[in-house]
Amino acid sequence: MHKLFFKRRGTQRLNAKVRRGVSLYSFAFICVFLILLLFLSLPAWAAQTQPERTPLTLELLQERLRTPTLREGNLTVDLQKMVIDLRPENASFRDAFYQLLRKELGAKPLGLDLSYALILGDFVGSDLGLRTPLYVKAMSGDKPRGVYAPIFTATEQEELERLRFVCLESLAIALPNSKDCRSLLGTESTPASEIAVFRGALTLVQTRFNGEVKFSNTFFLQSVDAQGATFFQPTNWTESRFARPVSFTSANFRQPSNFQSSIFFEKANFKKIKFQELADFQGSIFEKTANFNQATFKLLAKFSSVQWQGNADFSDVYFANQAQFTKADFNQFLLLTEATFEQALSFREAEFNKSVNLQGANILNQADFSDAIFATEACLSVPGLTFNSNQAKILGNPGQIGKMFCIPTLQGNQNILRNLGQNFRQQQQVADANELEYTKQRLRLREFGRRLTATNINSASVASLINLGFSATQAQAIAQRRLLKSFRNSSELLTIADIDLEKYTQLSDRLIVGETLSILGWLLQAWSWLALSVLLLLSGYGTNFWLVFGVGGLAIAYFGLLFWLVDRYRRLHPVPIIPTFYETISILISFSVLEFFSLLAIFRNAQQPWLTLGCLLIIIVPVPMALLIRLYQQGRYHDLMDVSYFTEDGTFRQLRLLIGRLPVIPRNQTFRERYMPLLCDRRWNWLNYYDFSLNNLVKLGFNDIRLRDEHLPGIISALAWYQWSFGLIYITLVLWTLSRTIPGLNLLIYLK
Repeated sequence: MHKLFFKRRGTQRLNAKVRRGVSLYSFAFICVFLILLLFLSLPAWAAQTQPERTPLTLELLQERLRTPTLREGNLTVDLQKMVIDLRPENASFRDAFYQLLRKELGAKPLGLDLSYALILGDFVGSDLGLRTPLYVKAMSGDKPRGVYAPIFTATEQEELERLRFVCLESLAIALPNSKDCRSLLGTESTPASEIAVFRGALTLVQTRFNGEVKFSNTFFLQSVDAQGATFFQPTNWTESRFARPVSFTSANFRQPSNFQSSIFFEKANFKKIKFQELADFQGSIFEKTANFNQATFKLLAKFSSVQWQGNADFSDVYFANQAQFTKADFNQFLLLTEATFEQALSFREAEFNKSVNLQGANILNQADFSDAIFATEACLSVPGLTFNSNQAKILGNPGQIGKMFCIPTLQGNQNILRNLGQNFRQQQQVADANELEYTKQRLRLREFGRRLTATNINSASVASLINLGFSATQAQAIAQRRLLKSFRNSSELLTIADIDLEKYTQLSDRLIVGETLSILGWLLQAWSWLALSVLLLLSGYGTNFWLVFGVGGLAIAYFGLLFWLVDRYRRLHPVPIIPTFYETISILISFSVLEFFSLLAIFRNAQQPWLTLGCLLIIIVPVPMALLIRLYQQGRYHDLMDVSYFTEDGTFRQLRLLIGRLPVIPRNQTFRERYMPLLCDRRWNWLNYYDFSLNNLVKLGFNDIRLRDEHLPGIISALAWYQWSFGLIYITLVLWTLSRTIPGLNLLIYLK
């Protein structure tokens, strides 16, 4: 039995191996069969994708010229799906081809359609245009006009005059060496001042150019459509002019392409274009929108000195090499959303009149904004920007570039703010890093404010939602939705059928999503909002020393005046104790001067100077003024009425750092001997009150001046202690601000 069992088991194993072998051979056979089938089908598939082309002969060309087709209201010479051989070995056909086309295209505004054609050899497109001079002849009117060939229609002559206007307005500044500019500003016709005018529309859809393409110094009066065209050799569009929309959508430039000093009067569409080699647009002018959306630049992209009169759209563009926008002029928006820059990006000396949208862009190397000029409403919008300060860096003018970044919300952008701040700290541009920190804290303050005042859609009642602006139906839909699942973000409101985008956009700023705050939590949140508001208003969150200096100067002058008033102006009856006229004039003039310079520092450095001033006045005015009013209401009846309340240390007279000094001298006889009352009969006695105010606020003074300890009204002591307490907070703010504004003073801030 055992032998039979093992024999059967061995037979089963053998059969299993045989079956596995058969299955493997079957699988291999099927794979080989499929591969052979694929290779056999490739030629057929290629034949289907490549259109059948007909070789162009002179007879066929003459026939097409005699019978142009009507397309979109314009007569067009149809050379679609042709093989046009313009190689040197076919010189006779090449010369006749240019001669026949130039004659017909110049005589009347005929379009030329080369869609799906294959061009062998160099294609000199400028030879197909009508050569015409561009010079100015003085007329009887105020405005000189050009003299052109009489064959041009009135509309075409207006287009040529349009070129002259652009030259006079823009080229004279941007392109002083341009051939057009030199000729148009001249008064005589020369061969160099002639331009080739292409009167009809040019269609190059899916056209393949195996040789060089030359359209230099050509004026296209009608549209140019080169969608999907492939250029295997260099192309030359230098100083070309496009009077109508031009489209190179999905075109492929395998070799360098030159668009230097070209002018695009209407929309220029370069969407999904591929530049395999150098792309040179230096000195070009785009009068309307320029669309480079989803384009690919494999090598250097030159856009230096380009004038962008309309929007420049580089969204989702991939720059594998350097991108140069040096000295470019952007009059409208520059869109770089989702763009990728693997190598250096240069905007040196560029001008921006509108914002630069870098949302979601990816900077992997260096972005240089040095000496760039930003208009008042221009900024660098960087929400969602991918930027690693350890691998890349952003350059700009110190103290200026940090102010150019604008971020709408803190949520989702904390990382980019941290990386940008670290970028500028590594370059020792502390002012720019601090400016970003200030922006971050302002966004944080805005979030605190929204949590305190906005409506929480997870807990608000239906009545509250209706009062907010939702309809009754929408409020009920929100209530039913949150019973099933709480909202995680406010954008989930759009998943409710009754709420449209317009309503959401209208109310989104007044909505929040989160846990409901208790009374204690709300109070803590309110305290955080208040403390952060004070720090931002009085010091720019520790980023603006001159603002702190202005705040301190105003407080020192104010308290100095108060202390002089309570000490020198005591009573009128029965025996007047009042200051002299000279002393009154001196203290008022000095107070005015100190207040003027302090207010100047505040208004020059604060983002919201009036709010800063209001915040400071709330701190230093109500309590001291209440004490002062109470002091004069109750009057003063005590001994030593003729002796100053303030005493000075008579043993030293020097500049001192008085960190541990208290405003009242100790009750000890030895101290009373050292501290002597101020002499009121001295002409410069009023300076001592500023010194005392300086001691209290900054803990620094020329003399150690304090209040006496006997026969001293409690209100005056309270006033001094109030300023001294405020001074503790102020000196902390000063030291913190210095540590953030002076490189190396406090290295701990670099670890944030």
